[in-house]
Amino acid sequence: MSRAMLIPALDPGRAAGIAEMVLSCLHREFPVHMVHLVRGPEDIRPPRELNPAFYGSFDWHSCVHGHWTLARLSRLVPEAPWRERALEALATSLTPERLSGELVYLGGEGRQGFERPYGLAWLLQLAAELRAWSRAGEGSDARRAGDWHAALTPLETLAVGRIVALLERLPWPVRGGEHAQTAFALGLTLDWAREAGREDVTRTVRARAVDYYAQDRDAPIAYEPSGHDFLSPALGEADLMRRVLDRSAYVTWLERFLPALDSEAARRWLTPVTSPDRADGKLSHLDGLNLSRAWMLEGIANALVPDHRWRVPVGYAAGRHALAGLASVPSEHYAGSHWLGSFATYLVTGRGVEGVKAAS
Repeated sequence: MSRAMLIPALDPGRAAGIAEMVLSCLHREFPVHMVHLVRGPEDIRPPRELNPAFYGSFDWHSCVHGHWTLARLSRLVPEAPWRERALEALATSLTPERLSGELVYLGGEGRQGFERPYGLAWLLQLAAELRAWSRAGEGSDARRAGDWHAALTPLETLAVGRIVALLERLPWPVRGGEHAQTAFALGLTLDWAREAGREDVTRTVRARAVDYYAQDRDAPIAYEPSGHDFLSPALGEADLMRRVLDRSAYVTWLERFLPALDSEAARRWLTPVTSPDRADGKLSHLDGLNLSRAWMLEGIANALVPDHRWRVPVGYAAGRHALAGLASVPSEHYAGSHWLGSFATYLVTGRGVEGVKAAS
């Protein structure tokens, strides 16, 4: 069963639709949803002064992964007509001056938990993409990506330090379906650590993942989805553990963790969801849930041996979720347009799925 049978490709039209959507949001300052600690009158300032690089796209984390999206698409679709505008947008944001301003903001007293872990994990993905791009060749674009990554490095160092510090203190994982979910952030962090050659972080994340999840069994899938989910708690955990365990151990763990996939409960659970109102900021999360379920299911299927009885049904569930999720992209509503492009790009380019080459 090939990937092409399951997940639509990153064709030029799809890439253009995503890129244009992201470009329309990336430097749009208002409306804005700020999680901002105000310590005194001096902290009451407009977003572009507080976060000079990542003030757009409604919130900080969406702006960060919007930059990741443009970087990834620009690298993978080098002949696209929108590419020069994407590069200009990246160059506007990723300057040493603007990123230094971000470092000042994140380093402020009382902000140690800012965007932890979700936004910080996405910042590591942005760093990973720029690093990969800078290593991909000797052209001017690769050199520019290297300059952007160099300017981002202090924030990259802060982000991974804060995630590791959290793991040292967090006694139990957060198992929700929104930004605070531990498993999703650890998957992004682990991918970054392996690509950055950070064996220390790889060991830490793996050890904590085992501590948190290795003994889990009988995932309560009847409780999914929750009404505001854009991540599946059960699939997020399973997608992380396939990065942590070897194939044999993973199959044993997965068969204990998930119920029989031919059960009525599992069929209901593996059915794509529908947002009742895509203009609603929370209900639009369900479109993202289809996209994230798709890539998580693909990762799980990819980790199973080819003749495992679950490989085909999990793979086809990934395909159904991909089609449902991609039907919402581009979004006509800012509630979805400011972030869904990143989830669509993560899916169609195969990011995070070992053994699957990113489409181009």
